[in-house]
Amino acid sequence: MPCPTPRFDTILLIKKAFLYRAETMTPQSSTLALSRSIRSVLTRPSPSLRTLATSSFHTTSCTGIPSSLIRSSPSPPLPSRAVLLVNSTRRAPYSTSQRPEAEMSEPTGLIAKSGIELLTFGTPNGYKISILLEELKEAYGKDYTWQSVNISKNTQKEPWFVAAGANGRIPAIVDHDRDGFAVFEGLAILGYLTRRYDPEHKFSFPVDSNEYDEAETWMAWQHGGLGPMQGQANHFLKFAKEKIPYGIQRYVGETERLYGVLDARLEGRQYVVGEKFSIADINLLGWVDCVRFIGIDLETQFPNIHKWHARCFERPGVQRGFTVPFPSTFGNVALAKAIASDPEKKAQDEESAKLVRDAKEKYGYKYASP
Repeated sequence: MPCPTPRFDTILLIKKAFLYRAETMTPQSSTLALSRSIRSVLTRPSPSLRTLATSSFHTTSCTGIPSSLIRSSPSPPLPSRAVLLVNSTRRAPYSTSQRPEAEMSEPTGLIAKSGIELLTFGTPNGYKISILLEELKEAYGKDYTWQSVNISKNTQKEPWFVAAGANGRIPAIVDHDRDGFAVFEGLAILGYLTRRYDPEHKFSFPVDSNEYDEAETWMAWQHGGLGPMQGQANHFLKFAKEKIPYGIQRYVGETERLYGVLDARLEGRQYVVGEKFSIADINLLGWVDCVRFIGIDLETQFPNIHKWHARCFERPGVQRGFTVPFPSTFGNVALAKAIASDPEKKAQDEESAKLVRDAKEKYGYKYASP
């Protein structure tokens, strides 16, 4: 009997994965998600396993689906609560344009039994945790599991999520090796992970060192200043239905001021604290990587940050962390390419730049830092 075709073999894999997944889903939702996944296989001319990883949860404790599992029949049994896996270094980038929302199943509960489970989405605060987890994995072999929590669908407000993240915001983690201990808020998560799983202080500093206190200071500065101000700038400039000039100049201007503080800090420095890449850097990277979204050009306005950003992005762990759960379309490089190639994006960017200029002129804004 000939081996199944690749398409049929892929459907078998999906069915087997969903059998293990069923214990975390209602019968109705499990059946619906399975039918959507199989339908997506049958309607695509050249299916691939990367494209067919339609589940919204993944684990990095395995390198991916072995080729032998794809070619042979019958397939070897999958481990308990198995999911379709995508190698973190080979995973094809995806976005809602490549994976329609209708095909994406939202998580309905925790899935891991051991290690760290990360509940996240493609935001500046989400990326900081996946970056550190990727760095810890590379340095110590510390595996983790992640689930994509679509904040536009309010999955983060569901009771199972709130049990881990009381504020109903991503990111949150659950440490299954410590009786399901949960931590939320990016600042707290970075501290928790390095205290528990960075014994050699590769990404942190000894508690009795000056660098520890410096890192704590700069991380608090980001958590209470740069992140919230840049987030408000994003909102008033890009997402608010009513474009309010005062709000635009207030928050874009304050973001510029804070970037001036960081640029001064990085004068003559490789990293924010000490002589090494640390959580003080990781805490900032997600926000710095999307600042082009509000019209700030690092290379011309804040050259020290520009060089620091490029330096950090040379690290494979940083690159991988920015793909969990998917690469952002708001990243500085991706956005610059989109503006250069898409006339509509370029027009939107020019419109935003005019809003900022007009708002600053109306209220007499003058850049000053600190």
